[in-house]
Amino acid sequence: MFPLKDTIPHRHPPFVMWVIFGINTLIFLFQLSLSREALEELILRYGIIPRSFTDPQWALENGLKAFNVLSFFTSMFLHGGWFHFISNMWAFLIFADNVEDRLGHFRFLVFYLLSGFFAGLIHVLFNPFSPIPTIGASGAISGVMGAYMVLFPTSRIITLIPIFLIPFLVEIPAFLFIGLWFLSQFFNGMFSLLLPQNFGGIAWWAHIGGFIFGIALLPIFLRRSRGYRRRFL
Repeated sequence: MFPLKDTIPHRHPPFVMWVIFGINTLIFLFQLSLSREALEELILRYGIIPRSFTDPQWALENGLKAFNVLSFFTSMFLHGGWFHFISNMWAFLIFADNVEDRLGHFRFLVFYLLSGFFAGLIHVLFNPFSPIPTIGASGAISGVMGAYMVLFPTSRIITLIPIFLIPFLVEIPAFLFIGLWFLSQFFNGMFSLLLPQNFGGIAWWAHIGGFIFGIALLPIFLRRSRGYRRRFL
């Protein structure tokens, strides 16, 4: 299943969404300009390294900063390659505009950053001894998807589904599409607990944490919006 777009128009220009997208794009282009050694140094400095929080002595011995809380925010603006960047930004552009519409520009910005922060925190809690840096916006975007599912459960996600190499376009309710996505993250996250923590890969628990905290944080940030038509809910 590959989402193409949703069916809900936004009422106001999603300024913050485009600013976040622009910052991610500029930083990714900057990453592409770096040598391999410089890129590795950048990721070590600004990515989330769980073991640097649980074993500060190890962090110091390896030239890393212990308890680098700032990395919970900086990591969400770094990406590990073209596929990582495009897949994250694609999902972000599909779901973020309507959530920003409901929350307002400033509240959406704070919501996005806090979702990413809690996503990183959950990743550390479930991988406390991992020495591998984690980067990417997917934890924050998972929070946006959680909020979207609550706010617009019956909206339609136009989805590309290839069957025997033949592409089909179908409209899937948001609660079903995002719900199935979350279940896939959860089961993969449970399986990842069986693997050694120095095993790299997708930060499933960051996705799970961002999604759950996005739903939990939503009532705090949600504002009542007159004139928001029921058919969009």
